[in-house]
Amino acid sequence: MGDILSQSEIDALLNALSSGDSEDIVAAEEMPKKDVKVYDFANPSKFSKEQLRTLEIIFDNYSRFLTSFLTGYLRTSVQAEVVNSEQITYNNFTNSLSNPAILGIVDFEPFKGSIILELSTNIGYAIIDRVLGGPGYPMSETRDLSEIEKVLLERVFIQILKLMPETWENVAQIQPKLDMLETNVQFAQIMPPNELTALITLDMNVGGVQGFFNFCIPYITIEPIAQQINAANWYGSKKNKKDEDNEVHVKQLEEKLEITDVDVSAIIGQTRISVGEFVNLAEGDIIMLDSFVNSDLSVKIGELLKFKAKPGISHGRNAIQITSLVGRRE
Repeated sequence: MGDILSQSEIDALLNALSSGDSEDIVAAEEMPKKDVKVYDFANPSKFSKEQLRTLEIIFDNYSRFLTSFLTGYLRTSVQAEVVNSEQITYNNFTNSLSNPAILGIVDFEPFKGSIILELSTNIGYAIIDRVLGGPGYPMSETRDLSEIEKVLLERVFIQILKLMPETWENVAQIQPKLDMLETNVQFAQIMPPNELTALITLDMNVGGVQGFFNFCIPYITIEPIAQQINAANWYGSKKNKKDEDNEVHVKQLEEKLEITDVDVSAIIGQTRISVGEFVNLAEGDIIMLDSFVNSDLSVKIGELLKFKAKPGISHGRNAIQITSLVGRRE
């Protein structure tokens, strides 16, 4: 089938035919073609590569927090790292799951909608085993979770969700809350099947048990902050926040130092005597020091020799006047 002519090209051809001018026909045929952008309505794209890359960075930081927390919480070696990020429809995500599954449905406050956390069943069973005092072995046969096991996993999910706001703070202030823990995929239809989502996959190892931790984030949920999810904005916000934190830290440090009490001592002189001489000391005895009458006193801050000074009197009280600094001027 030939190329489809635009309305302006059709008009030019009709005018050329009616006038019999072949040059107009040639000119109409040589008119530049417009570039057409292909759009796949069956698989539309909403998440750009830049946004997916930024989500990887966010969850890469989150994986470090997760590793540290679970290592202490479970008292075993835990490792987590981001291995993949992709855009898929919610239907494709749920079709890839098997029953029973461990699905945490999370309210992504303050934004409308929810995100889904999917934990591999073998990792979930290993965590339950560790929480109950076991070695952290997965179940030999896949089965549904008991009510007690659900409660134990819910507590773990609540704790790991508390780690998320800090990793997102350069993009938005969030307060994710666990809505429910579901094991049946059919009951986790929280959005239309064709809704586009970003799927971030973490590879996890809990005490030698390998599995995955998936974060399914619908575009409709994070649409209000979609423009902010880019690496330049994330790094820029992080740098500005770091500078602000440093300024606050320095100011707080200066304020605390200004009110900190330190011991200051002025040493007139020193000498060494034997224990026998010390025991036989009596009123009126004279002890020779290693300094002279006109010598400067040594002034110590704590145990650090810091100044030289002259003795004197100020307002009827003994005082010293600093004459020089000793060592580094810091």
